[in-house]
Amino acid sequence: MSKKALIIVHQRRSSTGDVGLKLKQRGYKLDVRRPSLGEGLPDNMNEHDLAVIYGGPMSANDNMDFIKKEINWIDVALNSNKPFLGICLGGQMLAKNLGQEVKHCSDKSCEIGFFDITPVNDGFKIFQKQKIFFQWHSEGFDVPRDATLLAKGSKFPNQAFRYKNAFGIQFHPEVNLRMHLAWLYFAGYRLREPGAQTRKQQLTLRLKYGKNINLWLDNFLDNHLLNNIK
Repeated sequence: MSKKALIIVHQRRSSTGDVGLKLKQRGYKLDVRRPSLGEGLPDNMNEHDLAVIYGGPMSANDNMDFIKKEINWIDVALNSNKPFLGICLGGQMLAKNLGQEVKHCSDKSCEIGFFDITPVNDGFKIFQKQKIFFQWHSEGFDVPRDATLLAKGSKFPNQAFRYKNAFGIQFHPEVNLRMHLAWLYFAGYRLREPGAQTRKQQLTLRLKYGKNINLWLDNFLDNHLLNNIK
């Protein structure tokens, strides 16, 4: 019997990237939902073995019905005790669900490109072999009460946390070269924001770190996110 992953994305052209690819390689069927386009979310996790909320161009603070519904829906994932992963916007939604703020950094600059993170607490086990990740965001999350901070950053202080069965991360390990090129094409205007690396810088660093990030994602899935699924 195949396992099923609930995948929540936020645009019509959104890709599930390397997370989706690696889940399929591990025997998961992907159930992709787009609440921003009116697609519903399940009332429980009985038919799903894990859930992932991806990033998107919107803010977790936006006064939009689907944003509020997604944030509230995270209760379903948390109460199921099944693995949950929030990536960038998804991690920010998890933080908001747990009562914390999502906000810009003090100088209003962004992290777009490849940046260092610093492991803390249990994060030393997770980030032992990889500490540079691809980022694409201008807001960050506070760490929820009773959650464990796993990694810090110099500009956005909170980069990863764990709360019970859930992980929230600020960076984008799902983005492979193909996705990266698409983002640079469709959202290249964001490279004008303060703090963004140039296209050349990003693609040079993609060639340098892409393989190691891919290997890190294998380890994270197998030894941290999915290790409790039978």
